[in-house]
Amino acid sequence: MTSSTSGGIEITVNGVSITVEDDSLTLLDVLRGQVGDMSVKDGCSPQGQCGCCTVLVDGQPRVSCVTPVRRVRGRTITTAGGLETDIADAWADAFVATGASQCGFCTPGIVCRFEGLRSKGAASDDRAAASEALLAHTCRCTGWQPIVDAWTAFGRPGHDVDLAAAAARAAIEGRTNQVSGPRVALGHAGFADDTAPADALVAVKNADDTDWVIAETRAEAIRMSGKVQGRRTTSRFDPPIDLPEGSFDICLQTSWVEPAYLETDASWCVPGGTPASPLANGGAFGAKQASEVGSVARRLADQHGRPVRVLYAREESVRLGPKRPPLSAGINADGSGVVRVARTPGIVAAITSVAPNFEVEEVDIVGPPTSVDLRAAGWAEANALVCAQRGEVGWVQTPDGGEATAEIDAAGSINVIVRGGDPLEEITLRSYCIGAAHMALGMVTSESLSVDDNGQVHDLTVRSFGVLRAVDTPPVSVAIEIDDRPPCNVSDAVFAAVLAAVWLDRGLPPVWPALSTP
Repeated sequence: MTSSTSGGIEITVNGVSITVEDDSLTLLDVLRGQVGDMSVKDGCSPQGQCGCCTVLVDGQPRVSCVTPVRRVRGRTITTAGGLETDIADAWADAFVATGASQCGFCTPGIVCRFEGLRSKGAASDDRAAASEALLAHTCRCTGWQPIVDAWTAFGRPGHDVDLAAAAARAAIEGRTNQVSGPRVALGHAGFADDTAPADALVAVKNADDTDWVIAETRAEAIRMSGKVQGRRTTSRFDPPIDLPEGSFDICLQTSWVEPAYLETDASWCVPGGTPASPLANGGAFGAKQASEVGSVARRLADQHGRPVRVLYAREESVRLGPKRPPLSAGINADGSGVVRVARTPGIVAAITSVAPNFEVEEVDIVGPPTSVDLRAAGWAEANALVCAQRGEVGWVQTPDGGEATAEIDAAGSINVIVRGGDPLEEITLRSYCIGAAHMALGMVTSESLSVDDNGQVHDLTVRSFGVLRAVDTPPVSVAIEIDDRPPCNVSDAVFAAVLAAVWLDRGLPPVWPALSTP
């Protein structure tokens, strides 16, 4: 469909006037597809729920993936990449100084949101205003606290971060190579879809996931695919695995949980080439280790004789991406226990590595694929059960040797102590630990994914996953004990320790998520 308006739709993007001929496009389509501004990210299009595509329209923040371009005719659009240099630099420095940008996918939109808030005169020490502004956003990496710290740090001298050391620590915690620095905060971290050739074809799944639809642009491919946007179900589904038979002192059933990484699976390849890694600048907490998009990109590029971009929509990442294996357990005070867990390669070894006295039974269930690649899958839950048996968290150790302990104080704050050898860069290490604590708190208290008895996922929107918002997240303190070992991963130990600490603090509710407050 092309515009019937003579001359098309004129808008100004970062000071340059452009004309858009197709009035069916969204502002996001135009900014990434026509303008080529890769600072604007697509994390959920067309849901309008993650905030990654936020830009300024006449100075006010707007989510571009649900904004028809015809609605901004004649208006001025500013992206994170188009902010005045001194403003962009100040925000980038603030995010680096506070560890507020890990993978860097969500932060360009947050920078635009904060700049809009700043232009309204909000005080730099108003953390509540910053947290409220973040209601329009999702961040999975940082646990929000470092991002609010960045709001307060804008324009102020910050800690001089050793970027090489920060990148080294980030790679250890994220379990994949990562870059750090001001450009990351502004969206220039080299994500797979951002680096694709401009003339690449675009491949997306068709409506029933059986084949790939290929077109010249993403917007055209989506139209051809016949996709219908996913919705949040109003139904509740019980945990998928029944408790073991018998009488136990403590029981636990976990639900399906969505990893909720924001950069959905993407890759591209030229004919005969090596596909771009879907890991890009973030490991997706292990959920992209076996993603199909790279091999599909290579196959389609060879088939069509042209570069091909392969993109998952948010709904595909939810339906097709791996989840941590749900489990059901009964344990006794004497150290014995029975764990029933979704059949998954490696899951028995993961559980028995920390709970050798537990009997582990794998069961077949219908639903999304499961994997032990996800953060501390199996052994973190087993550790929580062991901690419940003894009534305290103690020190938790990852297979890498990193250690952490955690407690919830009377005010509900999460206090963590970690030992992981040389910290390399302490702000970066704290950021990853805070993010892990946030994820663990959400898993016990709020996060779940509705999957029916036929294995069909019903929660397909970002806000349906139950990820805790900034306004709902308590303070997290991280104390670092330095030792003379080589640096090792500690954020997984923090995840496991906080998982246990929150469960104990809540009184050991038998089902996760425990949606009521303590």
